[in-house]
Amino acid sequence: MKKILITGTSGFIGKSLSEKLSKSGKHIRGTVRTINSFSKNTDIEYVLVEDISLKTNWKDILVDVDCIIHCAGRAHIMNEKKNDTSKIFQSVNVEGTKQLAEQASKAEVKRFIFLSSVKVNGECTYNIDNKDISYHQRKKIFSYNDLPNPQDSYAVSKFEAENALWEISSRTGLEVSILRLPLVYGYGAKGNLANLLKLVAFRIPLPLRMVKNQRSMIGIDNLVDLLITCVDHPNAAGKNFLVSDGEDLSTPDFIRYIANSMGHRARFFPIPFFLLKLLGLIFGKQAEINRLVGSLKIDSRYTQKELNWTPPLSVVEGIRRMIQGK
Repeated sequence: MKKILITGTSGFIGKSLSEKLSKSGKHIRGTVRTINSFSKNTDIEYVLVEDISLKTNWKDILVDVDCIIHCAGRAHIMNEKKNDTSKIFQSVNVEGTKQLAEQASKAEVKRFIFLSSVKVNGECTYNIDNKDISYHQRKKIFSYNDLPNPQDSYAVSKFEAENALWEISSRTGLEVSILRLPLVYGYGAKGNLANLLKLVAFRIPLPLRMVKNQRSMIGIDNLVDLLITCVDHPNAAGKNFLVSDGEDLSTPDFIRYIANSMGHRARFFPIPFFLLKLLGLIFGKQAEINRLVGSLKIDSRYTQKELNWTPPLSVVEGIRRMIQGK
């Protein structure tokens, strides 16, 4: 039996995915940046890859690999400074992905599954129906066949990596599947979601009572289940998928579910949008505020139809597992 290579096995998604696959009897080889802390799990073959770039040599790591799930990459940075991050995103997300795919094709790897971002489609969706404004400003929901609209260097790097993979696929026959992800929530999530969980846990009142947005997300268990489906499903090859739980929530509703799973009620108070945005401007948190109050809706019906896939967990159950550490 050939192996599945998972890059970024120490990350939030890679760790959950590799553990789930190894328990199912699959042969897993996972890349980590430091190997000592992972040596206890003997069901996974860990290999050290300190940096992913155009110089990374994957030849020995790709021996007997049949499928690659490329989770590793430089993550999005809130309030990024373009000059500081664009070169890093280019090196890791674009050149590093291209190098891995080129060597995968030479090693006769069959399938390459790439974790991209819904930010390739754009930053948000709008409740606007006006033909006099631009196509992107009229978008009420993102779809798999949208015109791309990446707006920051992270999103641009993911879009360029996608294009590089399609070019390599057309030239070599490497089967490529691309998944554009929204916010992924679950136990062990970091960043802004981890900060939000702390605020809710301490029962701190939040200024979001007037927010009535809609956001698509995906729980880590649902994402892992979908990735496992993509490993062998014949319809996964050569397609670009938008993924979500299929249940859109407002930010206040998401917080209410979190609070309920913690055993208490969420607390909100009203602040007008213009004041929230002003506070974001003053404290340099515009991007965070926009994500809290803005909408980002995903149409994942194409994904479900093509892969005959239904999210196994509801949002409520996914959030409960996140809070209870399952």
